[in-house]
Amino acid sequence: MYDRELVFEFYERLQGKRYAIKERDLKITPKKEFSIAVVGPRRAGKTFLLLDILFKNLERAVYFDFEHTAFEDVSHKDVFEIISLVNSRAEIVLLDEVQVVEGWNRLVRSLLDSNYKVVISGSSSRLMSKEIATQLRGRSISYVLLPLSFGEFLRFKEISYGRISVTKKAEIIKLLEEYLMWGGYPGAVTREDRDEILRNYYTTILYRDFVERFELRSMDAARFIFEFCFQNFSREVSIRKILSFVNSRTGGNLKNVVYNYVDKLPETMSVFFVERYNKSVYLRKSWPRKVYVCDLGLSTILGFSEDIGRRMENTVFLELLRKTNENPLLEIFYFQDSQRHEVDFVIKEGLKVRELIQVTYASSFDEVDHREIRALLKAKDLLKCEELKVITWDYEDERDVSWFGRRGRIKFIPMWKWLLGFGRGFAAINS
Repeated sequence: MYDRELVFEFYERLQGKRYAIKERDLKITPKKEFSIAVVGPRRAGKTFLLLDILFKNLERAVYFDFEHTAFEDVSHKDVFEIISLVNSRAEIVLLDEVQVVEGWNRLVRSLLDSNYKVVISGSSSRLMSKEIATQLRGRSISYVLLPLSFGEFLRFKEISYGRISVTKKAEIIKLLEEYLMWGGYPGAVTREDRDEILRNYYTTILYRDFVERFELRSMDAARFIFEFCFQNFSREVSIRKILSFVNSRTGGNLKNVVYNYVDKLPETMSVFFVERYNKSVYLRKSWPRKVYVCDLGLSTILGFSEDIGRRMENTVFLELLRKTNENPLLEIFYFQDSQRHEVDFVIKEGLKVRELIQVTYASSFDEVDHREIRALLKAKDLLKCEELKVITWDYEDERDVSWFGRRGRIKFIPMWKWLLGFGRGFAAINS
């Protein structure tokens, strides 16, 4: 039985948090037919997203934080009673850390059956996207919430952008350099002690979301696999490479352990493996794959690569992943042929390849590696895709390009413009 006085005190204190909420790009519309599940890596801001929905719908919403003492050991019946006591007009029920409630899936279905609109989120270490899909049996729509996008990063820094002056452009590019190095964790971007905060995040994700969550027995193997991925972001990797890295540091032969642990790693949503594009599902699902990480700041505090080209590519991947919230049909692959001509991103929508994207640290056409153009034009012909894009550091153009009989029209877009949504045109820069 819950303590009513403690519950009412919780809701009184909750009002004081309203000033701390900063709006995110992810927009959620609660629905009666389906629960909305917000999934993402630890500390990406899932709780604050739910609170933002609450404060925008105060007369129609009620929020539960099931890790708070006020809701300790509440039953399903108690949840319905609290809703009637706190806000009998509530239409939206927000369940944070819902996995704490025994039989949480039945609670969510009961709320939906009672015509409530339900939004849920949970700790990465205890509520995974696959579990949501399995437990709610088609009655849930999932959205990915990652650390801050570059646009959100600027807003957290209280930097406005619209029509960009030359001075403003220089400021934005400088902040982009910071973003590529330190990432976009909401709790760290404005803190002087961000390195300490990020180090704590890394340790917590490793041990709670990976080791403890999956009850992994080999702590060393788990740690070295994690380290390998954060060291090799934006690179093609194979199971053999990972196994060799782990074995060289443990002195053992941990083949079965490594295969098992690598398979579980993406569920933490801190590491992502992207498949090589192939029409054959079997070949797509095989290795090698490219690895990306949820936030570059975690690699920085570990002293890993400062290669800005790789950091740009990882950032582009995260932005593409965010776009799947708007269009769930989008799939992200990379392309590589037998001669190792590689295109960083193949964007597929349904049965059609929609876009091919290269990422390069270039500030002029002459600085763009000819191999990247060659791969782009070859992939264009093989995949029947005319939308070709090169995301650069600070070079902008649209031009017809040819290479040994292959031709295509390529858009070159500075990264800061693409990240801020200017990717389809050329925003004016005022002098």
